[in-house]
Amino acid sequence: MAIFLIRFISILFELLNLAIIARVLLSWFNVRPDHPVVSFLHQITEPILSPIRRVVPLIGMLDISPIIAIILLELLRNLLISIVSSVL
Repeated sequence: MAIFLIRFISILFELLNLAIIARVLLSWFNVRPDHPVVSFLHQITEPILSPIRRVVPLIGMLDISPIIAIILLELLRNLLISIVSSVL
């Protein structure tokens, strides 16, 4: 049971990280915002990135919220795995 839960947490957080990276990469290209992939990535990542953007200002024209989000997601993943490992 614990191994399944740890794997699930790891996969979920890895998918979130990949979605953030994909959103960053797509922002470099002229892709229609109504494209289904762009819309899907926006729906998944905006609840994570938006609160960070409110706290962390832009550095010039650079938005570092995806970097901070990936770091925070990794810390949260490690914390959850540690809790699951100690409880189960």
